[in-house]
Amino acid sequence: MATIQASSSSASSFPRDRTSAASKTRESHISVLKLPCAGNLIHELNRRNGLQTINSAEMKPFIRTNMKNEEANGNWKAVEELYAIMEAVADRSEMHKNIGVQRDNWNRLLLNSLNVMTVTAATMAGLASLTGGGAPLLALKLSSTLLYTAATGILMVMNKIQPSQLAEEQRNAARLFKNLHQQLKTVVEVGRPSLNDVKAAMERVLALDKAYPLPLLGTMLEKFPETVEPAVWWPREQQRSQQEETVGGGLERNNGWSEKLEEEMREVVGVLKRKDAAEYLRLSKLVLKVNKILAICGPFLTGVAAVGSVLDGSWAVALGVVGGALATVVNTVEHGGQVGMVFEMYRSTAGLFQLMEETIESTLEEKDVEERENGELFEMKVALQLGRSLPGLQNLTATHSPSSPREFASKLF
Repeated sequence: MATIQASSSSASSFPRDRTSAASKTRESHISVLKLPCAGNLIHELNRRNGLQTINSAEMKPFIRTNMKNEEANGNWKAVEELYAIMEAVADRSEMHKNIGVQRDNWNRLLLNSLNVMTVTAATMAGLASLTGGGAPLLALKLSSTLLYTAATGILMVMNKIQPSQLAEEQRNAARLFKNLHQQLKTVVEVGRPSLNDVKAAMERVLALDKAYPLPLLGTMLEKFPETVEPAVWWPREQQRSQQEETVGGGLERNNGWSEKLEEEMREVVGVLKRKDAAEYLRLSKLVLKVNKILAICGPFLTGVAAVGSVLDGSWAVALGVVGGALATVVNTVEHGGQVGMVFEMYRSTAGLFQLMEETIESTLEEKDVEERENGELFEMKVALQLGRSLPGLQNLTATHSPSSPREFASKLF
């Protein structure tokens, strides 16, 4: 009986134990099978499918590295292109320098040859009047006429091309190409060159090629233009749209700029326009008129002397001798004095002042002062280009007015 009770009790307790164990098992499963987050679920599914999941935080360094690599590649491409442009610029500078020396030699050699031919022809015309006649008289007259005719032709060519002016053009071109080479070198070594720098450099090279051409035929600059304008050797940028707001208004100090500095730069532009550029344009027109008169008088005098050397009589002899002497003087003044070079120098100086005006105006038109060049550095560059100290530049803008006496902005020219 006791055995039966024990077995029954054990049998009765067995279902309870199994039920409690099953309930514990269900509880444990429920506690383990919690819903995962979306990221973990995707990660688990990718793991089972053999895929690899990369966290966004892990991707950020790769993205930054790729962006830096792309930027570095772009910079390297710009650097390579700038080096190629620098090589071309250095080659152009050397070419213009050599051609400038050559054309300066043209001026000296042709002038010496012309003077020798003219003096010899005048001497022969004088000696012809002393001979009695016959073959010696004919030989002297014929030689004198031929020399005067050749001198007239050569002089007309010289007056057309103006070798002294050609030499000055090439000297200016060599100097400007050398300056451009130094600026590009600074951009490569100090700055962070971009494709915009490459484009700007190409435009400047092409503008210089157009302003100072190498060939004589077809593209040579007009030596006697109808209207005198300053030389332009930089790309003419399109004028920015005028902003209604005053540039930099209300700013006490930002990137070295202030309202006082902007007013100072505007006053510098006004002085350059009223005084310096206007004066050098006036001088250019005056020198051009003198050069035109000399260019006409030289061939005219040699032509008259050639006619006088052919004719007989005292007046014919006077024309042959005096015309040759005057032609020698005129040629020496025109080409020995390098009047064409003086005209080109004045025109280039007026162009320099115009470049300064456009540079200052385009800088002031930039609305965002952070995009400008540093104001203090810009002021120092302007002062150096004008040959003034910083206090001298400030004093110029503080005391200058449209009705002030002949005070020029530049102290160099």
